[in-house]
Amino acid sequence: MDISKIKDMYPFKSNFFKIKNYNYHYLDEGRGEPLVMLHGNPSWSFLFRNLIPELSREHRVIVPDHLGCGLSDKPQNFQYRLETHIDNLEEFLLALNLENINLLVHDWGGPIGLGFAIRYPERIKRLIITNTAAFTDTRLPSRIALCKTPWLGEMLVRKFNLFCKASLSMTTVRKMPQDVKDGFILPYDSYENRIAVYNFIKDIPIIPEDPSYETLVGIEHGLWMFREQPVAIVWGMKDWCFNPGFLKKWKDIYPQATVLPLYEAGHYLFEDKPHEITEFVKKFISN
Repeated sequence: MDISKIKDMYPFKSNFFKIKNYNYHYLDEGRGEPLVMLHGNPSWSFLFRNLIPELSREHRVIVPDHLGCGLSDKPQNFQYRLETHIDNLEEFLLALNLENINLLVHDWGGPIGLGFAIRYPERIKRLIITNTAAFTDTRLPSRIALCKTPWLGEMLVRKFNLFCKASLSMTTVRKMPQDVKDGFILPYDSYENRIAVYNFIKDIPIIPEDPSYETLVGIEHGLWMFREQPVAIVWGMKDWCFNPGFLKKWKDIYPQATVLPLYEAGHYLFEDKPHEITEFVKKFISN
């Protein structure tokens, strides 16, 4: 993997933390009150590259790649489950001894980040929620359900790389430039390197029999802890996966939330409206 190909877009210093003898990659830019940003699937810390320079002027911006993703190691014999990802994040953030955390979550970063948050609510100062779910829901778009199908899904996702490739055209309103596409797909350049991409899909909890369903229910039941704290919700309204129905649920959970709906943004809202999101987040976490 030649990271030099995207240095112009991703000029940050790489840092590594050891988890079970594996390298857990993260960015650590700036100083001040911490802002932790968590990506989903099949993205990586590259997703937040347009926000980091401005937000790190006044905050310590920390952006990990989940194990199996981005520039982190991609072990082949590892249990890629929601609870394991939360455990990894917990080990990492506790090692950094972060307090007063501003936590920004997207996609799978939602249940992972909020899973950590309900374990350590005293460490969380503000939440910024973007196009994610951390509660049970029976809806699963057909194109994702296809990739979750046993055997067939693994072939489509790992052998033919269809999930990563589809994300380059299905996640934004604006057409994604080729160099940006290359950046998103760079860490997922082989069957082996797409192991977590497939396992994230496989692990989506829909029914009580799914392995991570109980973990998700526990997170859902803990969301009330933050009803008295500052919460912001930024939503790409043209997301076909996390549609506005999910936004409504979040507003019901956190009626105190400040909400920024982005009507011309999709699932990768940071690609469609980076400046608007940066200014909104900067104002929110500076209050």
